[in-house]
Amino acid sequence: MHNNTLMEALQMEIKEQSKNLVAVEMPITGSVKQPMGFLHGGATVALAETAASIGGMEHVDTNSQAIVGIEINCNHLRAKKAGVIMAKATPIHIGKRTMVWNIQVMDENEELIAISRCTLGVINNK
Repeated sequence: MHNNTLMEALQMEIKEQSKNLVAVEMPITGSVKQPMGFLHGGATVALAETAASIGGMEHVDTNSQAIVGIEINCNHLRAKKAGVIMAKATPIHIGKRTMVWNIQVMDENEELIAISRCTLGVINNK
């Protein structure tokens, strides 16, 4: 299902998936680092939006609807050079056409790395 996607390229793995919580893990490898050797903020944002989007898919009929990102913000709170990070996405608002998700990105030591909020759009899949 996730072959040839950003999830595969960045080695993201779904650890938990429900309507109320999605947890996605990503190792900090050379593929997700910026030139100074730290975790790239864009990779963190990609992880956050991925977790929110998977959660959004739990709330729609995937035969006729799809989820797309409309807006995302992210506050990067702690730098990392190695280890694993996990995005935990929870819904704030589930509407017919839009959703808003809160995402906390933690490391393997339960340290808060980033916080994010993502607005998703619900579109027709056909």
